[in-house]
Amino acid sequence: MNISTTIFSRAFTTSVVTAAVAFGPIFTAVAQAQTLNGAGATFPAPLYELYAREVRKKHPELRVNYQAIGSGGGIRQTIAGTVDFGASDAAMTDADMARVKNGVILVPTAGGAVSVVYNLPGVNRLRLSRKTLPAIFSGQITNWNDAQIQADNPGVNLPNQPIRFAVRADGSGTTFIFTNHLSSISGYFKGRIGANTAPRWNLPNVLKGKGNPGVAALVARTPGAIGYVEYDYATRNKLRSAELQNKKGEFVAPSLATANAALSGVTFPDNFRVFIGDPNQGYPIVGLTWMMVYKNYPTPAKADAIKKWINWVLKDGQQFNDDLNYTRIPSDVVNRVLQTVNTTVK
Repeated sequence: MNISTTIFSRAFTTSVVTAAVAFGPIFTAVAQAQTLNGAGATFPAPLYELYAREVRKKHPELRVNYQAIGSGGGIRQTIAGTVDFGASDAAMTDADMARVKNGVILVPTAGGAVSVVYNLPGVNRLRLSRKTLPAIFSGQITNWNDAQIQADNPGVNLPNQPIRFAVRADGSGTTFIFTNHLSSISGYFKGRIGANTAPRWNLPNVLKGKGNPGVAALVARTPGAIGYVEYDYATRNKLRSAELQNKKGEFVAPSLATANAALSGVTFPDNFRVFIGDPNQGYPIVGLTWMMVYKNYPTPAKADAIKKWINWVLKDGQQFNDDLNYTRIPSDVVNRVLQTVNTTVK
C-alpha cells in the first residue's frame, strides 16, 4: 500500500511538472495580457467602442473597456486616477492638468460636427442664422413661428408652438463645443450663458437627457423639440439637422465633408489643445475629442499597454473614423503626438 502510494505520488508530481512545462507559454501569455479601462465623452463613444474591438485583431492580448459617462466625468476620473485613460471633447484646462499627479498628455483622436437636431413634423428643411441660433438657446426666442426664425425660412409653414429645449443633464464636451460656438458669435449668449460643459440654461420647457443618446431620444419623441448631438447620433437616429449659417454667410448642413472643411485650417500647439469657436469655412459647429493618458503608470507593463493602444489608435484606428462620420487627425499631428507619447509615457 505504501509502495503504491509512493508510485502514484511520483507519477502525479511528474505529470504536474510536465503539464507546467507544456503549458508554460500559455501561462506566460495570460500573465502578459493587459486590460485598459477608460471613461469619458459620449461624443466619440461609437468610435472608441469600434477601436476596442478592432485593436484585438492586431493585439489579442490587449483588452480595452470604455464607459461613456460624459466629458466632465472623464476629466474627473482622470484627475482622480481611477481610469487608465480618460476622454473629453472639452480639452482639460491648465488647472485641471495641474491636478493630475502622474502628469497628463492630451491625445487628439478625431473631430466631428455637432448637429442642431429638431422635431417639427412637416418641416423637412430648417435654416438658422448666426443671429437666430444663439437667440433661441439664450431664451430670446421661445416659439417656432417667431418672426426671426420665419425670416430665415421664407415660405416654410412654421407651427405656432412653444420650443422645447433638449440639453444635456451631464457635464458634456458636446455641450462645450456647442456653447463655445454660440459664445463666439453672440455677445449676449456669451454674457448670459457662456462656453461651458454644464451651463445654467435658464430656458423654458427644458428637457434634459444623459449623454448624446439621451438628448437624441428626447428630440425623437418630442414634437417641437430642438437640441444638439454629435452628428453620428443624428444620422443613426434619423433626426433632422438644421442648416446653420457659417462665417461666410453660407447655410451649411452637417456632414463629414463640411466638418473636414471647417477643421482643415486648425493649427495644433505643442500640448495639442485646440478650441474651435467659429471656423472660417464649412460647417460652423465642430470640435475635436481627446484621450487623456498619464505620463507615469504604476507598472512598465501598463505603460507599454497604453503606448500600444495609442499607437494603434493613431496609426491603424484612423481608417475607421470616416465610417462613423468622424474626421481624422492629420498625419503630421499624429507623428508629433506619437513622438510625445512614446518618449514621455513611463
